[in-house]
Amino acid sequence: MRDTPEQGAEVLMGLKQTGFGIGRIVTLGGHVEPGETPVQAAVREVFEESGVTVEEKDLEHAGTVEFVFPARPEWDMSTVVYRSRTWNGEPTPSSEIIPAWYPVGEVPYAQMWPDSAHWMPEVLAGRYFDAVVTLAQDNESVASVVFS
Repeated sequence: MRDTPEQGAEVLMGLKQTGFGIGRIVTLGGHVEPGETPVQAAVREVFEESGVTVEEKDLEHAGTVEFVFPARPEWDMSTVVYRSRTWNGEPTPSSEIIPAWYPVGEVPYAQMWPDSAHWMPEVLAGRYFDAVVTLAQDNESVASVVFS
């Protein structure tokens, strides 16, 4: 996140160009590689997807999201969410993401995965959260969200 005189608070996200979520605006991130911690993966993924450098010490653990796909259990995933107000570099497109800054008050939820509208406001408000998101049979719509 950053604060600008023109827009106020903004969040860095991007238009997905390949793979899972293609065509959607997504938060930056991805899979934890063997031997990596989740925070190391976050640092690597942010750089790979946007060219922006964040440091482990600057990442704040914002929460977790467990995704449950009853129609495709092999897609179930556990995610760790971080936020940072410190970074280096300007976002540049990668083969996977076209990054851009979005005003916090104008997050394009309609262009994102439907679950984002449930947990992303917690991230942007600076709160810690743990959530379980259960998807509907179409593997996109949200059947339920439970915060603990």
